[in-house]
Amino acid sequence: MESKEISFKEQRIRKITNLYYSKPEIQKAIFDFSKNREICPRYFEGFGKRPDSFEYPGDVFELVKRGATSFNCSEELWSDPLKIETGMNEKQLNELRIGWDLVIDIDCKYIDFSKKATQAIIKVFKDHQIKNYGVKFSGNKGFHIILPFKAFPKEIAGEKTKDLFPDLPRKILGYVRFKAEEEMRNLISEEELESFKDTKIKKGIKCNNCKEIAQEYESVEYLCTKCFRRETKKIFSGEKKEFKCPDCRTPFKINHSEKIYECKKCNISSKDKPNNFSRHIEIDLFDLMGLDLILISPRHLFRMPYSLHESSGLASIVLNEQELEKFDLKDATPLSVKIKDFMPKCKDNEADYLVREALDWAKNNQISSGESTEILKGKYADFKPIKLNNLSEEHFPPCVKNILKGVSDGKKRSLFVLINLFRSIGMDKEELEKRIYEWNKKNEVSLREGYVQTQLLWAYRKKPIMPPNCKEFYQGIGVCQPNELCSSIKNPVNYIVRKNYFSNNKQDKKYTKSTKTTNPKTPIKKINPNINNKNK
Repeated sequence: MESKEISFKEQRIRKITNLYYSKPEIQKAIFDFSKNREICPRYFEGFGKRPDSFEYPGDVFELVKRGATSFNCSEELWSDPLKIETGMNEKQLNELRIGWDLVIDIDCKYIDFSKKATQAIIKVFKDHQIKNYGVKFSGNKGFHIILPFKAFPKEIAGEKTKDLFPDLPRKILGYVRFKAEEEMRNLISEEELESFKDTKIKKGIKCNNCKEIAQEYESVEYLCTKCFRRETKKIFSGEKKEFKCPDCRTPFKINHSEKIYECKKCNISSKDKPNNFSRHIEIDLFDLMGLDLILISPRHLFRMPYSLHESSGLASIVLNEQELEKFDLKDATPLSVKIKDFMPKCKDNEADYLVREALDWAKNNQISSGESTEILKGKYADFKPIKLNNLSEEHFPPCVKNILKGVSDGKKRSLFVLINLFRSIGMDKEELEKRIYEWNKKNEVSLREGYVQTQLLWAYRKKPIMPPNCKEFYQGIGVCQPNELCSSIKNPVNYIVRKNYFSNNKQDKKYTKSTKTTNPKTPIKKINPNINNKNK
């Protein structure tokens, strides 16, 4: 049996794998990044078994000795990656998942463009108060940018952020690439855009006044060769029309033609103001940047830092911002790499502002972000807010009153209760937010304002839902002090409705009693003469 012929690319990569991966510092860098991640070795053309994980740094080299040429890992973080099974449903995956990192994969065939796309995304991060992020060369012609899970809020509107994969990171990426395109137009000149071959480029003429693309026409002079009549007509550019001489019905011949441009918005023409129009190049920057929303999907893998790349033979090295500016492919030569940590030391909730802006953008751009309108399902699908006349705190149950005094533990759970309770009883948005922020100031240690804003933003993206039922949930926060009415009611909303009903009933009885006392002998017919007249 003949052995399979090894290609030149495979020969090149296999010559260096043993020497490269035998270095302890390379093994440690790959192993350290693999913590809580599903890993998968690649054997040049094919991938190894899934799921897999490293137990020791030396496991990296053991797989290399068996033929592994590179290593990939998940963007999702798992309590035990080896428990993952194909076909698991969303609930089962959520139970295993402990978080996820936002990994942006810039995959462009032009390395210079990839560099500028990376710089544009970094600028977007900085504009959103993010200072800590990781950047690495992908190993071929692109780059990877990472924002750790630690940078994101742990809960949004009572939902654990770890369970919002892949929907939330997709919305964030949709927003980031939208903002990055704006930055890209400042980084790339028209001459550079034209140099990118095999790309979707649209050329046209724009109005220098309003920057809109002008409509292109042709001013055509027609000549009748029989009676020499001349006529000038304006037609759309590229339009083919035949006209006949109105006198002798002989087909016109084109004598002269020139292009003219008109801006419908400014109502001006290049015939009158030629200097008001200039050449314009439009390019699909999203296509060039290679930022695909589908890349953020369950169990998606990306190349690990310091792994080799089969096609190029280069290493996926980590870079800082200054190195990115000067980066050249030769800098990723395997035998000259210097180890840096791809995972940045970010602050808790550092990406909070980015999340809020991304969610707000996604709400108004659902087609662009690949999301459909969310429909609430389940027990409260048809739930409507209860409109109460009296929103006095006197009608709130003891647990809610205790929360409103300020809490030391369970602040996030308490915020979830208050937002959903206030929305459920029909409190208007301005009053709701006022009460929430006043409550937060009473807490022993206040929640970060950005976190509160994020929870409010997410809450208003959905229909109102009931707050958690009584007892166990509120006992966990330490605010449960039931009274006689609590024993017959399961939910704080029901408590408020009942108290509101009793209060209104008492007022009605009080009014009726006072009316009868002041006029004890007044005949009914004099109180309501209309009834008396009707009876007649």
